[in-house]
Amino acid sequence: MASGDDSPIFEDDESPPYSLEKMTDLVAVWEVALSDGVHKIEFEHGTTSGKRVVYVDGKEVIRKEWMFKLVGKETFCVGAAKTKATINIDAVGGFAYEYTLEINGKSLKKYMENRSKTTNTWVLHLDSEDFRVVLEKDTLDVWCNGKKMETAGEFVDDGTETHFNIGNHDCYIKAVSSGKRKEGIIHSLIVDNREIPETVE
Repeated sequence: MASGDDSPIFEDDESPPYSLEKMTDLVAVWEVALSDGVHKIEFEHGTTSGKRVVYVDGKEVIRKEWMFKLVGKETFCVGAAKTKATINIDAVGGFAYEYTLEINGKSLKKYMENRSKTTNTWVLHLDSEDFRVVLEKDTLDVWCNGKKMETAGEFVDDGTETHFNIGNHDCYIKAVSSGKRKEGIIHSLIVDNREIPETVE
């Protein structure tokens, strides 16, 4: 250069030098609502290097370098119940790829549709803290913020109550018949004698 100036590309001296390691090949991000919480799944696919990296909730669970076959699948577990998840990598022409996530062998969409039939979810705010309560209808397990709760079941005149505590708060899930075959059983969360509206996930 005519000025003889050896100044760096960056204006401030704190900027890092250019690094290939800092580059990311992030191609897909999914959020999956399970009983123990909502999990974030991220997938990096280096189509020139053959790299495949899977992160669950920010933690690396799979890393493969120099894969010569750019299509295929990666299987791993998500959440406290070790739910099986698979990322499918398919070529869609030329150098374009499609990434789909399966949970327990079903497409994410199908899994979430089925899940909405087999669980109830409530989000509430108690003592300056947010809580996510999930009832698994098939097992009657109750989860709160990722932990399976100790519960006690009780038969009452119009159905059943499943009792548990969140901190110092008395909670129960009341199950009553809707009286209609298609609707089945209606579940309601009661905290400190106050009904909490259900959340749609």
